[in-house]
Amino acid sequence: MQRRIRRQWWCLSVLLNLSRQTLVPIVVACAMFMQNLDSTVIATALPTIANSLGETPLRLNVAITCYLLSLAVFIPISGWTADRFDARRVFSLAIVVFTLGSIACGAATSLPALVAARILQGMGGALMVPVGRLVLLRTVPKSDLVRAMSYVSVPALIGPVMGPPLGGFVVTYASWRWIFFINIPIGVLGIVLVNMLVGDLKETGRRPLDRSGFVLTGIGLASLAFGFENVSRGALPNLIVIGLLAAGTLCLTLYVRHAGRVSHPIIDLALFSIPTYVSASVGGFLFRMGLGALPFLLPLILQVGFGLAR
Repeated sequence: MQRRIRRQWWCLSVLLNLSRQTLVPIVVACAMFMQNLDSTVIATALPTIANSLGETPLRLNVAITCYLLSLAVFIPISGWTADRFDARRVFSLAIVVFTLGSIACGAATSLPALVAARILQGMGGALMVPVGRLVLLRTVPKSDLVRAMSYVSVPALIGPVMGPPLGGFVVTYASWRWIFFINIPIGVLGIVLVNMLVGDLKETGRRPLDRSGFVLTGIGLASLAFGFENVSRGALPNLIVIGLLAAGTLCLTLYVRHAGRVSHPIIDLALFSIPTYVSASVGGFLFRMGLGALPFLLPLILQVGFGLAR
């Protein structure tokens, strides 16, 4: 009887270990899928949301812009946060913040409320994606890392493809608020699975927070993103747009000088001395420019420009 019980416990432990190696990449992939889906699903729904809130579709673009600004500000601090407070805990908290932001977006009744909710979503997304990859690296054995990365990459690529048609389907046959509410079950399931399958990933050595670098990168990236967003819109005076671009360029230039003087910069620019890293960064930047613009511009051209919105 005791041998049978021991054998059953051994089989259960083996299955649990195998399930962790398989399910952890899937959990991380679901989080990335949710984040990438949410960034594009709103594009086809902009005219409907704008009509519901009493705004114009182009003015509602600020909801997308603020989400991207939030990502730009908080992504640089994600690595330090994961090392300081445990990657599993930060990843779980990021899913909670993103889910709460989705609920707030679905319940918004005005443009300022929607913008505030999108900023909250961006805070969660900024921590969720990079920390999720960190969880993957620290949980999966090196021999299975390529297979695990394939689990993560495919859903992350499917999300932007599914976003626009799913957004159009939802606003056609249901309320636009369900665009955000569909994140709730995915988020709840992710929170449960992360706390069940991922162990303690807290680093023993603590590096200091580069506060000056965080301020410079946050202001610089946010100013450049907001400045480029308003270059051709005419929503802001030209002097303000030029001032934003100049301030962003100045802050990032100061950060480059700052990063060479501190031992633990918030963004390690020494990585750009690796040729393969530079090639991947430049190529990925150009690729994501087109990939990120198409899901937003194409639905607006069809619905606003060609008048195909229902």
